[in-house]
Amino acid sequence: MPAPVISVSQMRDWEKASWSAGAIEAEVINRVGEIVARRARALAGVSGFILILAGKGNNGSDARRAKEHLQDLRVVPCEVTDPRQALPEITRWLEQNPALIVDGLFGIGLNRPLDEHWQALIRRVNESRAKILSVDVPSGLNADTGEPQGAAVRATVTLTLGAPKQGMLLPAAWPFVGRLEVAPEIGLVKCPATGEMNWTLAEDFKNFPPTRKNEANKGNFGRLAIIAGSHGFHGAAVLTARSAQRAQPGLITLHTQEAVYQPVASQLQAVMVSVWQPTLKLPGDYDAVLIGPGLASQDLPEELKSATRQVWLDSPAPVVVDASALDWLPSSPPPETAIRVITPHPGEAARLLRTSAAAVQANRPNALREISKRLGNCWVILKGAQTLIGRSTGLICVNSSGNPHLAQGGSGDVLAGYLAGLLAQPALQDNPLQTLCYGVWQHGAAADRLQTARGNWVVEDLVEEIGGSIRP
Repeated sequence: MPAPVISVSQMRDWEKASWSAGAIEAEVINRVGEIVARRARALAGVSGFILILAGKGNNGSDARRAKEHLQDLRVVPCEVTDPRQALPEITRWLEQNPALIVDGLFGIGLNRPLDEHWQALIRRVNESRAKILSVDVPSGLNADTGEPQGAAVRATVTLTLGAPKQGMLLPAAWPFVGRLEVAPEIGLVKCPATGEMNWTLAEDFKNFPPTRKNEANKGNFGRLAIIAGSHGFHGAAVLTARSAQRAQPGLITLHTQEAVYQPVASQLQAVMVSVWQPTLKLPGDYDAVLIGPGLASQDLPEELKSATRQVWLDSPAPVVVDASALDWLPSSPPPETAIRVITPHPGEAARLLRTSAAAVQANRPNALREISKRLGNCWVILKGAQTLIGRSTGLICVNSSGNPHLAQGGSGDVLAGYLAGLLAQPALQDNPLQTLCYGVWQHGAAADRLQTARGNWVVEDLVEEIGGSIRP
């Protein structure tokens, strides 16, 4: 199950319920220490020097306990209760260039501004440029509001415990949180809190997609129509089609503009390619339709835009719309039971809402809800850091995978193609939210694997990797 995004008070209630049910705090701390140690080892490397900064709260206890599980590495624990006394010692250790700093200074209970001495210590830690693993929350960050309390640690990774805290998902917190990871199983009872925001976990996709039957044939896995590519933007069509193949629908046909037919067709083998014609009737025999990647040329026929609106309004099959085609969508609602998906980045979302990208980023869940409402309760994948998946009502899922290196031209085309390839399969249409969350997670997980393997990967590599992550 996804982890609910919770407030500090909800986290406290969860802990109280766990102690009442018989959970033992010392055992929880020991388990957290193991989890922190495992992540610290991965970040520091086999011979890395780890500096642990432990405050007097539970976060400090978690950080101290991690040392017990790192006996084979050089680990130096620093007890930090008085920042003025601790700063000279910490400075000496920082001059030895630790591979990793484990930040256990403050926890989620901090709700007051830090004094000048704590601020000076935190600034010194940030200036070290070492990797930082923050336990539960970056020290100095308000876990409810996402605002620094005068200063906050700028973590490389924040390993939050149990469930994400709501402030960590706010744009103000992103420079401090770094990569947000969740340790859901720390020895507490099942979380009693619920809410509209939920954090996806790799475990959510266990046994998904379902195993294919041995007697199946390509007719069982759907036909996908893609309308993509125009003069100057033919590469988007190729990326989209190749990514759709990674989802393994039965058949894919790419309809592209005549001006780019030859370069597009010459780069594809199993995908059928044809010139888009105004007489094309969609969905026809197709089980899903994708429109938009690479349709940015100024000389596109008006019939194409009209066809997009028609298929959006009338198709019984799932329709995915991306990129420039987002601007062609009608305000009239599609059939209530129809699956409709759009994949805007913040700039495209701003155009749909007639506002600014900054306004979208300031309240991403609200932007998602409003776009979906305006477009007939369609599914919206609001891309960017912590991509959101949802619609005007119901759950909003926050994607847990991916990294900033996805910010490359063509990354969105890969995502759109992969999602459409999944939705073309009849067996994956019953639960659109799960299918969309899975597709977005695989997209990010592919980028994570690539970034671990090498730092100079390109979008073409993403096409090769997407869909290859194995769920627990």
